[in-house]
Amino acid sequence: MRIGLQIPSFTWPGWPAQISPKLAEIGKVAEQAGFASLWVMDHFFQIQNVGKYDEPMLESYSTLSYLAALTHRIRLGTMVTGAIYRHPGLLIKTVTTLDVLSGGRAYLGIGAGWNEQESRGLGVPFPSLKDRFERLEETLRIAKQMWSGQAEPFKGKHYQLDLALNVPPALSSPHPPILIGGMGERKTLKLVARYGDACNLFAFGGPDIIRHKLDILKQHCATVGRPYQEIEKTALGTVKIAPDGMTADQVIDLCRSLSQAGIQHLIVNMPNVSEIKPLEIIAEKVIPVISQME
Repeated sequence: MRIGLQIPSFTWPGWPAQISPKLAEIGKVAEQAGFASLWVMDHFFQIQNVGKYDEPMLESYSTLSYLAALTHRIRLGTMVTGAIYRHPGLLIKTVTTLDVLSGGRAYLGIGAGWNEQESRGLGVPFPSLKDRFERLEETLRIAKQMWSGQAEPFKGKHYQLDLALNVPPALSSPHPPILIGGMGERKTLKLVARYGDACNLFAFGGPDIIRHKLDILKQHCATVGRPYQEIEKTALGTVKIAPDGMTADQVIDLCRSLSQAGIQHLIVNMPNVSEIKPLEIIAEKVIPVISQME
């Protein structure tokens, strides 16, 4: 099993001046610690279960580009981009640029989008759920086309591209992995089976729910003729290593239970990550053990 780090909050002492140096420190230490991936949310306002809406929030792709320049190995992505936030052609161009400049380390993390407050707040159209999923699927189709090198028109219900040109191409082969976030059985997991290279489920649901969702994904894969084994199974959870939180052994137990449920890549946010010591404990006590898990 692999472990990744999500950074969902930048409300650190001394902000805004200290956001940049602290973020650099976290990124460098996470890579040195052996984390497989590094993620930021694609939000413009802070979300409710993390903090107050007016707490610091950085634009995601600028942040990932900054982290790319400071690291060399760790993979980079959004957890996850709302498909409605950027025109698909520009989004794929942005992720391709990140992939090229990072030496082939980008993921495209994407979902339908849900945060109406930030959309309305910044004047971004917020269509119905049905339309958001239609736009997500068209975005996935555009991604596949642009990353295939087919510089041809795209004509969809919501998006029309006269020339889907994408030069330079991505370095990742065949393209940056497409990670689709969400647990919806009728729409999201069906899109994973058809277009995704990775799924992302919520770890807090527990192993039984994870197994159930992966069984549904397996059924969708069979329906579309897609090898289930091709899809990377990831989960997102929270780990706080502290006297009032979890021990390293408890994190290992969590990883083991999720691994047995079928998860290959656990992505964790750490509320006290700015203290740095929790990252060092993961490096010393957790990663050597979980790297042996299948």
